[in-house]
Amino acid sequence: MSAARDETMPGGTTGGTPGILLAHHLKQLKLPTVLREYDKVARECAQGGIDHPRYLLRLVELELIDRERRMVERRIRSARFPAVKSLDTFDFTAIPSLNKMLVLELARCGYILGRENVIALGNSGTGKTHIALALGLAACQKGFSVAFTTAASLVNQLLEARDERRLLRLQRELASVKLLIVDELGYVPLSATGAELLFETFSQRYERGSTVVTSNLPFEDWTSVLGSERLTGALLDRLTHHVSILSLNGDSYRLKSSRSRRGRADGRAEQNQATTDAHDPETGEILLT
Repeated sequence: MSAARDETMPGGTTGGTPGILLAHHLKQLKLPTVLREYDKVARECAQGGIDHPRYLLRLVELELIDRERRMVERRIRSARFPAVKSLDTFDFTAIPSLNKMLVLELARCGYILGRENVIALGNSGTGKTHIALALGLAACQKGFSVAFTTAASLVNQLLEARDERRLLRLQRELASVKLLIVDELGYVPLSATGAELLFETFSQRYERGSTVVTSNLPFEDWTSVLGSERLTGALLDRLTHHVSILSLNGDSYRLKSSRSRRGRADGRAEQNQATTDAHDPETGEILLT
């Protein structure tokens, strides 16, 4: 009877040190959180009188939470954000023209499921990139693949890929990502070939994936960047078919933030100077004013 039972047992479970074998099996199963937490959770459950099913449930929940955290971190790294920013740190009161409720709704990522686009327009320094990064972060947290690039960098990548005969592969990669963020369209004029390659990229994503574009130029001035009214019209036709437009007009968000920080620093300096002046330099006696 004993021999028959042993034949049904997995190899390695009937000999050796249990702790070493368990660690080995958990590594093989790729359960690092269970490996790290099982002993501590076992002690906690024993002290609390928690039964085995609930003990296992707690371990599995910890593994799932940690696995989701690692997956989000991988998506964030893969997106290549220049910085990680969230809507929690955006001062909506500084840009009254921005529809806060629309931005918060977009952060729920329904537009990605609908393969719709977002275009953020406004003068330099008003927080367009911050909003784009925050929407990208929200998408990563919701489980969507994201890629971030500037318009100039994207065009350079497309031109290099064409010259190196790997354009089709790059275009497939760009078409497959769930959310493509193209920042700063309008800051650098594009060559005719670059504009055409950018148009192809957007066209290949039309109704297949979502794209977020930020620009410092109103739509009527995009021709100055793309160099062709025909190309500009065709591009806008695709981008704006299913789109939410965010307007960020006003004084520079960055400039106001800089002034605010400088003002606080000046205030602290004046306060420190006042504290210094309130003491007699020879006796150290505090002078009343």
